[in-house]
Amino acid sequence: MLEINQLHKSYPIGDSSLHVLKGIDLAIESGEMVAIMGSSGSGKSTLLNIIGILDEADSGEYILDGLPIKNLTEKKAAIYRNKFLGFIFQSFNLIKYKNALENVALPLYYQGMKRKERLEKAMFHLEKVGLAPWAHHLPKELSGGQNQRVAIARALAANPKLLLADEPTGALDTKTSYEIMAFIQQLNDEGKTILMVTHEEDIANMCKRVVRLRDGVIMEDTKIEQVRVKQHV
Repeated sequence: MLEINQLHKSYPIGDSSLHVLKGIDLAIESGEMVAIMGSSGSGKSTLLNIIGILDEADSGEYILDGLPIKNLTEKKAAIYRNKFLGFIFQSFNLIKYKNALENVALPLYYQGMKRKERLEKAMFHLEKVGLAPWAHHLPKELSGGQNQRVAIARALAANPKLLLADEPTGALDTKTSYEIMAFIQQLNDEGKTILMVTHEEDIANMCKRVVRLRDGVIMEDTKIEQVRVKQHV
């Protein structure tokens, strides 16, 4: 599903540069649920951005679903993102003036799907996350947990091969975090490949594998006994 070899990334800072990723090797199989952990500045967000085709490595190899990801035009990168990837963010990144249904339908608009079909598909995914009754509510009329479920429905709408979650529970209280993780575990049970950045040990323990970064290097890569969440969304 995903293979990374000797990935390096630096950012210019004044006259010098900051070497953020220092030769990362990482392979993720289809159906895995992997947490990426590390303190601030460890390189985990940079790695997620490169995997998400939002940034490009300076050197190394990145292969996604058999396709080399390198030297893409912005148009081609956008096509690959829309085809392969679903994104879940800490801050939800919903469009404030669009209701839940319209937010979920947005990736399908970019795929060129007709309005009637994309709204039907968006409603199907809102039902999947238990939010069909709130389809016509704006983000400001929903709780944090509900907004994150809308964001998950939007990430699923285009049927991505890989779900990328950046601190998906970071803005939520513990109870709501566990409800969201129960749902994410359910998606993984259904076969969805999930890669999640988190700094919370309890959240990482709900995954099946933990990759720890420090100073741009993988220090540990371990398969773990997954903690199952009892709550159900």
